[in-house]
Amino acid sequence: MSKLKCAVIGAGYLGKFHAEKYASLKGCELVAVVDINPEAAAQVAQLHGAQAMTDYQSLLGQIDAVSIVVPTSLHHKVACDFLNAGCHVLVEKPITVTIEEADELIAIAKEKNVILQVGHLERFNPAVLGLEEMEDKPLFIEAHRLSPFNPRANDVSVVLDLMIHDIDIILALVDSEVVRIDASGTAVLTQGTDIANARITFKNGCVANVTASRISMKMERKMRMFRPCSYISVDFQNRVLIKHRTGEKEMFPGIPEILTEESVFENGDALLEEIKHFVHCINTGDNPRVPGEAGRRALATAIEITHFLKHG
Repeated sequence: MSKLKCAVIGAGYLGKFHAEKYASLKGCELVAVVDINPEAAAQVAQLHGAQAMTDYQSLLGQIDAVSIVVPTSLHHKVACDFLNAGCHVLVEKPITVTIEEADELIAIAKEKNVILQVGHLERFNPAVLGLEEMEDKPLFIEAHRLSPFNPRANDVSVVLDLMIHDIDIILALVDSEVVRIDASGTAVLTQGTDIANARITFKNGCVANVTASRISMKMERKMRMFRPCSYISVDFQNRVLIKHRTGEKEMFPGIPEILTEESVFENGDALLEEIKHFVHCINTGDNPRVPGEAGRRALATAIEITHFLKHG
């Protein structure tokens, strides 16, 4: 099988890691790294023997797969161009700025019969993969994603920057229609919302309480969920999955015992796994774990939360 010709559009903080992963895969050839800053493009490209470019247009029709790691406002334009050229696309989250833009990307990918995958990286956390193996749907979910301030991602609110990770995971786990959203939040250091809380109610009765902050003094990425006869805690940062469930014995009369099982996963490379999965889907035709439709669904919920924060 010939190598996939790949490129990375955007040589910023995350783009350089995308380039590194493609360059490490035997089935891929990193052809080019593109950035409007020629020095940034050259610095990353030279590390991996790729061509440095400032304009991606000449790559259209010349490569098989691309990672789009540019500001969110440019996702739609760049992804449209590559999809229309028959190129497989991995676009960072959020998929686009608007639902209409996301719908267009999904439609083009179907028309051209190419893979459109969205970079919701947390889906490739081994602790999350352990969650997906469970059959019972959660009844209540509580998620906290707290981070110290970082000026790198201030082109979007904390909802689209951090909370959308948990929104995506929750929507996949619950797999039910959202019927109500309540939210509150405020700006502290930026012009956008820096800390937010949302309560999401689903048609099947599940309720998710989600908090995200980019002005915390500590890093915390945890999710707790209650299912029939069980309570599950996930620490995304430390890759720890703890399951508490009722047993057959009693710890008090009429009260079942609680059995605990803890799984600690090795420190893997989620981005490498994400890109390997993207390449696998290209080679096999399998559907990606996070297709365009999942990215759209997470975006739609995040936009609704953002609208509620602004207008109540």
